[in-house]
Amino acid sequence: MTQDLARIRAFVQVFDSGGFSAAARQHGRSKALLSKYVTDLEDYLGVRLMNRTTRKLSLTEAGEAYYREASALLQQLDDLDATITDQTAEPRGLLRVSAPRNFGETTLAPAIYDYLKKHPKVTLDLRLEDRYVDLVDEGIDVALRISTMADSSLIARKIADMHVVAGAAPELLKQHGVPKHPEDLRHLPCIVDVNLQGQSNWRFIEDGKTISVPVNGPLRVNSPLAARKAAIMGLGFVVLPSYLADPAVASGELVSVLEDFLPTGQTLQAVYPHRRHLAGKVRALIDHLVEWFQVHPIH
Repeated sequence: MTQDLARIRAFVQVFDSGGFSAAARQHGRSKALLSKYVTDLEDYLGVRLMNRTTRKLSLTEAGEAYYREASALLQQLDDLDATITDQTAEPRGLLRVSAPRNFGETTLAPAIYDYLKKHPKVTLDLRLEDRYVDLVDEGIDVALRISTMADSSLIARKIADMHVVAGAAPELLKQHGVPKHPEDLRHLPCIVDVNLQGQSNWRFIEDGKTISVPVNGPLRVNSPLAARKAAIMGLGFVVLPSYLADPAVASGELVSVLEDFLPTGQTLQAVYPHRRHLAGKVRALIDHLVEWFQVHPIH
């Protein structure tokens, strides 16, 4: 079996490299050995797999079919080897993580830095930015996202439950009164965080159904932290993630409103591209975050 795999791997390596000489240089084997392996494979199969000329190497029809299946088989074997190695080896290497800026600065940082302390052979590239990040194009290993659903092109794992808070400064409530129903916000000054899902259409729940309320006001801003500051200064009502709103509510700077209508089901998710093999450093980080937020719930 080992000899058979060596022949198959030699065939794939030669074609991927564009020839016997290039494959020999790239993989540290002699050109003669690679040629022997490919010839032995052709003899065993009873078909010619490659057309060899002094200038060009190409696959026969049978070679193309065999190459497709052989490449997939070798990839699966390599992935299996890597999976077993990652399960037994200490996480190491560069880990690229994306997360929303304010959440990363206030809530994620302690959790992810604790992971680094436990795994000193990992180097972290933490990118905190409030924009949609294409994981594949930008080479991101894992992104932390606050969402009700996952991108269908990605794999997602729930890390923790999240919720939102609607609120306003006490002085604003004295001026306009406390809203009794989400529809009341249509006629009240609101601060729009453009990072919020729906932006100017705030979503609430009534009798188990989602209702969307269009709002407007004196400020649109792409930062929930800046939106919170504006609300504290009495510029308008605001909807904020709980990790930013709760401290202001506890201090009395904001008053929570419409609590019976607030949507549930938002979660902190770890998302990563579809891959047969998930690197051990990524799996270890996700497991760590799940455990961390069980001990340190997001309020």
